[in-house]
Amino acid sequence: MVKVNEDAPVLAKVEIEIEADLDTVWNIMADIESWPNWNPDVKDVVLHGDLKPGTHFQWKAGPGKITSVLQNVEPPHLLAWTGKTMGVNAIDVFKFEFVNGKTIVKEEESWEGLLSRVIHGKLQKMLEESLESGLKYLKAEAESLKD
Repeated sequence: MVKVNEDAPVLAKVEIEIEADLDTVWNIMADIESWPNWNPDVKDVVLHGDLKPGTHFQWKAGPGKITSVLQNVEPPHLLAWTGKTMGVNAIDVFKFEFVNGKTIVKEEESWEGLLSRVIHGKLQKMLEESLESGLKYLKAEAESLKD
């Protein structure tokens, strides 16, 4: 399993509790090309193949295009990828658990590279806000589908 780099210059970890079943939450996240439908931070996604390790996808979120490669796809508990944009190498890991009738989503992301060392403070804040925002949109989408 791919893991974030705990020693990376930029590292964020967030968690959210969603009032929806595990399969609902997984299906929303696993439908990568539909991310722009529920997450306004994601402008465009193209998945080049099936949802499996080694499959590439390009997407636009924030200032630039990101090229990512799926690393771990273990329905409905783990979805992880690596990505590159503007000199930043990212590792993004989502873990999904069903606890007491709710889905707990934990996301961890690390950024490495020259840019992440040079403007560490600004990128740290940007990453934390981005992850928190994304999980809030995921929660809203999953909870809107539960009934």
